[in-house]
Amino acid sequence: MTFKKARNAAALAAGWRSGLEERIAKELTDHPDCRWTYEALRIPFTPPLKLRHYTPDFVLINNGIIIETKGRFVTADRQKLLFIQAEHPDLDIRLIFSNSKSRISKQSKTTYGDWCRHKGFQYADRSVPEAWIAEPANFNSMVAITRLSGWVL
Repeated sequence: MTFKKARNAAALAAGWRSGLEERIAKELTDHPDCRWTYEALRIPFTPPLKLRHYTPDFVLINNGIIIETKGRFVTADRQKLLFIQAEHPDLDIRLIFSNSKSRISKQSKTTYGDWCRHKGFQYADRSVPEAWIAEPANFNSMVAITRLSGWVL
């Protein structure tokens, strides 16, 4: 087993869905001014004809930023985020990719980063930008999270 597979297996055994999620959790935990949750918020959204729920990876409770981590960013993930963005425009959803320069398909020249810029999502590679953690509270996002979750932020 390669080191990368062993690390990912350890992350899965520890309850994470990927090594990237485990690394981001450690990074957030090590930051003294950041409170966060992991997959604790459920956001309902309705694609055509079917009610579904989206469970984001991380919610920065200090400022209302929702972080979704992605190694692969498949069509279903992109569609889901567009449905949620349309139904919940006040939510501040941001993505962290293993590599934002990956193409969305072999046939496309569009990268994950290109897609995010075009659709209005902020993104980063491999790590949570310090600026995201230090960012002031997004009142609209925090109100939307409170309405969806019942949490008092």
